[in-house]
Amino acid sequence: MNAQEMLKRYAAGERDFSRVTLVHVCLCDANLVGVHLEGAELILADLKGVALTDAHLNQAKLNQSNLTHANMIQACLIGAEMIDIDLSGANLSGADLREADLSGANLGGANLTNTQLEGANLMGADLRGADLTGVNLKQTNLIGAKLSGAFLN
Repeated sequence: MNAQEMLKRYAAGERDFSRVTLVHVCLCDANLVGVHLEGAELILADLKGVALTDAHLNQAKLNQSNLTHANMIQACLIGAEMIDIDLSGANLSGADLREADLSGANLGGANLTNTQLEGANLMGADLRGADLTGVNLKQTNLIGAKLSGAFLN
């Protein structure tokens, strides 16, 4: 499957694309609200400005993908692999990122209010200017994370 086929099937009402492999694709500004991408591989994908509100991305691999300014409100990303991902300016409020690997991620200026990050790996992540109000950071690895200017309430 390629990106165009997925968008066509989504527009036709299909929502379950679990375990799909879409490496190095461009889905910029796509509307994928409520999509199921459990276990999907979206490595090196360009997802800038994508709408993934209420999306299910458990165990998905999004390494080195661009999700700048993505809208991921209440997205479920439990155990997702997001190494070196760019989520700068993204809205992840209410998202579930428990046990996710966000090592080296750029979350600068991201909205993470009320996000579950319990057990997540944020080693070396850039969280400068991120809003972490109400975030659960139990057992979260923050070694080497950049937190200057982050809102921790």
